[in-house]
Amino acid sequence: MGTDRHFLESLLGRMTLEEKVGQLSLYSADVKLAGAETVNPALTFKAPQSRFEDIRAGRVTGVFNGYGEAYIRALQTIAVEDSRLGIPLIFGADVIHGFRTAFPVPLAEAASFEPELAERVAETAAAEAAAEGLHWTFAPGADLCRDARWGRVVESYGEDTLVASRFAAARVRGFQGDDLRDPRRLMATVKHFAAYGAAEAGLDYNTAEISRTTLVDHYLPPYRAAVEAGAGAVMTAFNDVDGVPASANRELLTGLLREQWGFKGFTVSDYNSDFETIVHGLADSPREAARLCFLAGLDMCMQSGLYADQLAGLVADGAVEEAAVDRSVLRVLAAKQALGLFENPYRGLGAAFDPGPARALAREAARRCPVLLKNRDGVLPLKAGARVALIGPFAREHQNLNGAWAIFAANGQSVNLEDGFRAALGDQALIVEPGCAISEALPGGLEAAAAAAAGADVVLLALGEGQHMSGESRSRTDIGLPAAQIELAQAMRRTGKPIVTLLRTGRPLAIPELAALSDALLVTWFLGCETGAAVADLVLGRAAPSGRLPMSFPRHVGQAPIYYARKATGRPPRDPPGPFTARYIDAEPGPLYPFGFGLGYGRIDYGPTRVSPADLAGSGAVTVSCELTERAGADIEEVVQLYVHDVAASRVRPVRELKAFRKVAVAAGARVVVEFELRREDLGFADGTGGWTVEPGAFEVWIAPNAEAGVPARFVLRSEAGA
Repeated sequence: MGTDRHFLESLLGRMTLEEKVGQLSLYSADVKLAGAETVNPALTFKAPQSRFEDIRAGRVTGVFNGYGEAYIRALQTIAVEDSRLGIPLIFGADVIHGFRTAFPVPLAEAASFEPELAERVAETAAAEAAAEGLHWTFAPGADLCRDARWGRVVESYGEDTLVASRFAAARVRGFQGDDLRDPRRLMATVKHFAAYGAAEAGLDYNTAEISRTTLVDHYLPPYRAAVEAGAGAVMTAFNDVDGVPASANRELLTGLLREQWGFKGFTVSDYNSDFETIVHGLADSPREAARLCFLAGLDMCMQSGLYADQLAGLVADGAVEEAAVDRSVLRVLAAKQALGLFENPYRGLGAAFDPGPARALAREAARRCPVLLKNRDGVLPLKAGARVALIGPFAREHQNLNGAWAIFAANGQSVNLEDGFRAALGDQALIVEPGCAISEALPGGLEAAAAAAAGADVVLLALGEGQHMSGESRSRTDIGLPAAQIELAQAMRRTGKPIVTLLRTGRPLAIPELAALSDALLVTWFLGCETGAAVADLVLGRAAPSGRLPMSFPRHVGQAPIYYARKATGRPPRDPPGPFTARYIDAEPGPLYPFGFGLGYGRIDYGPTRVSPADLAGSGAVTVSCELTERAGADIEEVVQLYVHDVAASRVRPVRELKAFRKVAVAAGARVVVEFELRREDLGFADGTGGWTVEPGAFEVWIAPNAEAGVPARFVLRSEAGA
């Protein structure tokens, strides 16, 4: 982000300490948003005149989750025309998966395995939000998560480090572009730093009990990828890491983020997380909380007012140097300058935005994200002329289409399943019945559903989670379906009609019984405003599913956390099964559906993995290749995955690690050779002493369709000198 240092330092030199502290104080808009109460604690709204006075006095750096010409122009006018120094406000918002146009939730986006799609979506979302005066988004979330009980997996990119890193970086590029002065762009914020997704027991806000090597190897790289992509801000997490809350963790915020990674932007607390260091038990007073957070490297308070109340007093007492405050203020002012706010404080307002292309992109994205997990006897795509019974609690409702964190989009403007299929099939070929509610039975619901199924050739069963069941503060101990939905699925199975289950969810679910009851199973996630149209496209064969699972689906919640990159044990499960191995006595080992799994309407056979040369020495590379053959006579897009295992190392390594992936189009009956390159730097890991090591030795390598498939080849990594 380019800045004019002389201008900023001159401005800083004219600021009072109160005005400096004001640049480090961010507050929520004093307006009610329809969806905001579902994503943040309740607010106590100030009288508008009080907020006007705060802005006029220079006590506010910006406002979040307020938008639109009337609101933003009114506040910005006070800041630039009525305040003493005329410093513009920055307006931020939770633009997580779209603004007014709701795109698929991030976990669904990860299932596309197309970071370039995520970049396009972020660019469009930025343009739409910027046209209503916004400058800054609190995204992307780069939290690696391996426990499906945690509700915020819905806004993550899943369990794999490489996938999360690629998508986080792509979202930053999409939001920010090449020049933040472009009024169609937003400044990105990587969050929640750090290890928020490692919450113990999948319980939101819980401690992250995590080893240093696991933190470095797996959880930190996605944040770093976003920082290296140029993210302008970093948001701290609610959890503690190694006993220190993230908002007061100097090792993370200064030692790692600034000194090691070279981050130049500003850091901001999550909603009240700085003040919550008192509740954690780290600080014994607001004054001490402010001191600890600021000295750790936290530049800006979100919502708590902690710095506004305490920071000037800390400076007066000598507990905090004013020069340190100046450094934080300069970072914030530099971000405002990079956004062009000093030249054009009203940037974006009144800009034209055509929602048509955004809706088209939303439909395209929604077709790329669903994952086909089962397709017995090729029931999908449906045959032309089939009579369809669309049954289930999500068949015709509008309240659960967009998913969590779509607080600016209206569910009612999104296309539901009934509308999508009616547009495609017409009224005569479609019968719709709810059968049950999300969590409860409906009087006569099963009977009406059975009657509808009796008049149809196939049942589309729309089941899953409600929008309120995923997201922040939505941890679940039971990640199965409610009993009423399972009862409906059982009743539909008794009709003898083919059952195609459309599973709406914001997390992996434990659904072995549902999978057994279904002839086809399509995970549709929360797909946003074009849900019904996109799902109909896939089911009717106008498009083919190409998504793959970004998180493993367990057989039972008792397996959580379950993920493919587990460390090797001395007693792994074996076939045939036996005692004294790392397995449960009451469940099959492994997931119901593994990471990377998914089907298309074609079928790919993988040839053997080949490596050339067999030795890797110096700074060279090995080429890993595999021949793919389509066997079902249908075009397919296959997500080809490259995995590596370090056979013997100074620290126990995961049984597999994803090192590359690529979505490859294979025509019906065609053969395609796919190649990847592996270099020495791809094979390193944390050494346990704060360093990074690449150790010579044997490696196994797979090109495979998922994390549990394939037969490995081997190569040997020689020492740097090739000895």
